[in-house]
Amino acid sequence: MHVLYVYCHPLADSFHAALRSEALAGLAQAGHTLDLLDLYAEGFDPVLNAELRRDYHDPVLNRRKNESYAARLMAANALIVQFPTWSFGPPAMLKGWFDRMFGPGIALDLSDPAHAKPMLQHIERIVGIATYGRPRWQAIGMADPPRKIIKRYLPWFTGGKARVRYYALYHMNVATANKRNRFLAKLRRDMERF
Repeated sequence: MHVLYVYCHPLADSFHAALRSEALAGLAQAGHTLDLLDLYAEGFDPVLNAELRRDYHDPVLNRRKNESYAARLMAANALIVQFPTWSFGPPAMLKGWFDRMFGPGIALDLSDPAHAKPMLQHIERIVGIATYGRPRWQAIGMADPPRKIIKRYLPWFTGGKARVRYYALYHMNVATANKRNRFLAKLRRDMERF
């Protein structure tokens, strides 16, 4: 399976870097081909400026202006998205990638605006890997938007066909080393069986 691994964290020495290393090692061991899209390292511009917004509903122009990233999404059979949760949502960098990639001519067909059609039926698996600074009960109290993005929003673009898995480490800032290590080990094991 060809995996597009979208990574969104600005610090090279973060716990997220360790998560990414373990997940990628597990996926490689399972024999998958990998395309690591590190949004910060690649200098992705998340801003939907006036020109991009004006052309958003033109599928040809929208695709053309996002082609380098859109081609990577279209080549994938699986999508893994890894990110920290900030203010109970994904980082602005990742939100900008969602806004740019999950639009007309890339992830959906709006030729009939009343009946949007998904265009990512080739994506068979979606995985979210997230950390939260707050405990789970607080995320639930806020309706846990990151979980909904991964488990409800993204699968729509596959026609609801993709198998979805969500890994969350809540209250990470006070998690013990043992808890973080168990999370790393589980992620590695599961990616080896992906």
